[in-house]
Amino acid sequence: MDSSICFTENENILKKVENSSLISSCPSVFAENQCMKYNLFLSAVSAVILFTAVSCVGLQYETHKTVAKPQPPKYIMGQGMVSEDKMAGFLLQNSPGMNNSNARMIASLYVQEASFEGVNHDIAFIQMCLETGFLRFGGDVKPEQYNFAGLGAVGNGAPGLSFPDARTGVRAHIQHLKAYGSEEPLNLTLVNPRFRFVRRGSAPTYEGLAGTWAADRQYAVKIDTMLNRLYDFSF
Repeated sequence: MDSSICFTENENILKKVENSSLISSCPSVFAENQCMKYNLFLSAVSAVILFTAVSCVGLQYETHKTVAKPQPPKYIMGQGMVSEDKMAGFLLQNSPGMNNSNARMIASLYVQEASFEGVNHDIAFIQMCLETGFLRFGGDVKPEQYNFAGLGAVGNGAPGLSFPDARTGVRAHIQHLKAYGSEEPLNLTLVNPRFRFVRRGSAPTYEGLAGTWAADRQYAVKIDTMLNRLYDFSF
């Protein structure tokens, strides 16, 4: 109920009581036992009005209360909070020349594939944005490789792994993240040949990816910065 409606109804109740009783004392025509019942009735009506007023105040507070923005996650395993639409919008904002349908497809694949393995899709998606420059690529890895996480691209021109399609590339990325974040077995068939090189569960949070997944010691700081950007955009 709208708080203004609530207060209006409360005011109407009070007016009806005032008009019907006029005075709070017992009418002289009532017998003693009737006066007792009448006074009890007035007390009950007063209690209802008081309860309604307090409820209205609470409703007014709830109406104006600001919902806090959620905090970005740190643990690799878990459930993401950003919707596919927001992820696609974030991609398009940072890569204006991208095709809208491609942005939505990639966002959808990250949500789906991350859910299969229990990986937080917010973290996986942002790592992809960092590794590929918002899918602009431009480094040793080419778009047609469908390698969204720089798997096997160790520098000096090494292009890294290639995958047959976008879904397989996203799945390989998710599997690699799960290798770092958990010791649990994969739920889907292994498609990432570098999975076996990871010490399982060695980085429960993305902070542990600096110096392990990437040699860059600022790697976790960059992920953190981009995650906060995504959350500022989404919430």
